[in-house]
Amino acid sequence: MSMNVAQKLICDHLVSGEMNPGDEIGLRIDQTLTQDATGTMVMLELEAMDLVRAQTDVSVQYVDHNLLQADARNPDDHLFLRSAAQRFGLWYSKPGNGVSHPTHQQRFGRPGATMAGSDSHTCAAGAIGMLSIGVGGLEVAMAIAGEPLYLRMPEIWGVRLTGELPAWVSAKDVILEMLRRHGVKGGVGRIIEYHGPGLAGLSAMDRHVIANMGAELGATTSVFPSDDAVRTFLRGEGREEDWTEILADEDATYDVEDEIELSTLVPLIAKPSSPGNVVPVSEVAGEPVSQVVLGSSANPGLRDFAIVAEIVRDHQSEAELSFDVNPSSRQILEDLTKGGWLFDLIKAGARIHQSGCMGCIGMGQAPATGRNSLRTMPRNFPGRSGTREDAVWLCSPETLAAAALTGKITDPRELPDLLDIDYPKLQLPDSSSVNTAMLESPLPEDEAQRVELVKGPNISGLPELDELPDHIEAPVGLKVGDNVSTDEILPAGARVLPYRSNIEKISEFTFAQVDEEYAERVAALKDGTGHLVVGGENYGQGSSREHAVIAPRYLGLRVVIAKSFARIHWQNLANFGILALEFTEAGDYDDVEQGDTLALDGVRDAVAQGDRMQAKNERSGKTYELRHRLSPRQVAMVLAGGQIPLLRDA
Repeated sequence: MSMNVAQKLICDHLVSGEMNPGDEIGLRIDQTLTQDATGTMVMLELEAMDLVRAQTDVSVQYVDHNLLQADARNPDDHLFLRSAAQRFGLWYSKPGNGVSHPTHQQRFGRPGATMAGSDSHTCAAGAIGMLSIGVGGLEVAMAIAGEPLYLRMPEIWGVRLTGELPAWVSAKDVILEMLRRHGVKGGVGRIIEYHGPGLAGLSAMDRHVIANMGAELGATTSVFPSDDAVRTFLRGEGREEDWTEILADEDATYDVEDEIELSTLVPLIAKPSSPGNVVPVSEVAGEPVSQVVLGSSANPGLRDFAIVAEIVRDHQSEAELSFDVNPSSRQILEDLTKGGWLFDLIKAGARIHQSGCMGCIGMGQAPATGRNSLRTMPRNFPGRSGTREDAVWLCSPETLAAAALTGKITDPRELPDLLDIDYPKLQLPDSSSVNTAMLESPLPEDEAQRVELVKGPNISGLPELDELPDHIEAPVGLKVGDNVSTDEILPAGARVLPYRSNIEKISEFTFAQVDEEYAERVAALKDGTGHLVVGGENYGQGSSREHAVIAPRYLGLRVVIAKSFARIHWQNLANFGILALEFTEAGDYDDVEQGDTLALDGVRDAVAQGDRMQAKNERSGKTYELRHRLSPRQVAMVLAGGQIPLLRDA
């Protein structure tokens, strides 16, 4: 049977289930990726599981998110992560070495391998022919322990690329075009596979840009073939021996199809405050800009920094504008220096920050109140930047450079006339400045067993998770609308993320972006009835952070009822024993008011014996028909109160 690339990767790693869209499948996982904002919880979960040694081919713990050291919390947790990596047999990437996704692609990515990562942008590794999926931390912990990764078999969405990108248009505009067409829910339940003659003009790092932001479409992951472009990339990283050709069969078919003629694309930009709010740059030209931020896993390659350096060479950024640059890795920083591009950026007024996620996760570079910030980043959810009333726009490096020089949103195609700047013809080096000095390899097993975990005062254990009750009669602690993100459920940023290993403290920030009184209001119900949350479409989109489940669970959340759920958050709810239910009649959502008490009877039998149950609204007297989409495996987890109590009682 002929197969496309995604089907080949799944077939090669399938350990349970059938490859029928919608059916649950289990996959063998070769590699894992954790970063410090989520990895602390993963390491605590490994400790709770009494893991002796990682069972994967490669597992890497990166420190790239929480790099600001305003007090002892972040450096304390870095020491904990290093000790945990040593104890459990993981690689450790030291603070400042680089953003996890491009660094992993450079140093560990291998065509044909599977990877589970506790970061939603893990899908970026699909750029080199990997099946790389972002999931919750607990699922990564299970994968490290040698357990399969379970998911619903996605549809395969084939996107055929033709033609070549015109001047002033780059890979970021390709994924923004996908978001313009399909929005933040367009990829739900799908793997996006890019194919066609247009691939010839896209490097492996260009493909990384596109694959990375498949997460913003809600896709399970994105996949590219492993072809000559991937071979060239690995050769430049000194790892050509890791290359394997993986191409779709000539007569391969797809469940869903789309096509993009690259030559017709124009510079695009996502307006505040959603990656799906995409328009042509020309449509919003003239909007004043007070900050631009270059970097992140969504535009991490040498090319993305060098093109900006070439555009701004011998010019000065607008006087009132902050021109911020986050190099994506030390390796990229070395190459920028060797090529002279770092000096071009500095001369143009750029502020050079350390290699890491930084502004992307709200860890520095917060914009001024009420001022526009243009960023080459993947997300612009409300408040994610660290400024509550932020106005963040997502764009390509070319569009960012144009704004840096003009102080306003400017179509970069206007630069030849405005500033006599022609589109640069880049000459990139054939080989990267490979730098492994800040990567620590796993210890031998006998030595690893003697390592003690270093736990600072901010590290606490996981909360106790009791089993799902049979009768739930509790108030709706919060009602929210469509596309509520995990950034809104549990914020990122320098104020919150340092508490990621302290569930009691971080729970105080739950839903603070939406309702500052939520945590205090529901905490009073924690030891009594608990509470429910009601949401609209695509509830829990965005980051994979399981803190957005653990924190509200700590505050007594037992059930979320929504019109629909984002994939990773839905799975995380089950992992920690929160029952995710959907309205069978979407209009019932409108009948529910915050503060209503909902009663669900015979919950355990209803969950175990079928997929339907009812909830009665004591205020209106109306009964809602609800359903769950849990597999038998997930049902067992929810009934037990989560994956950890299920394992403990096994």
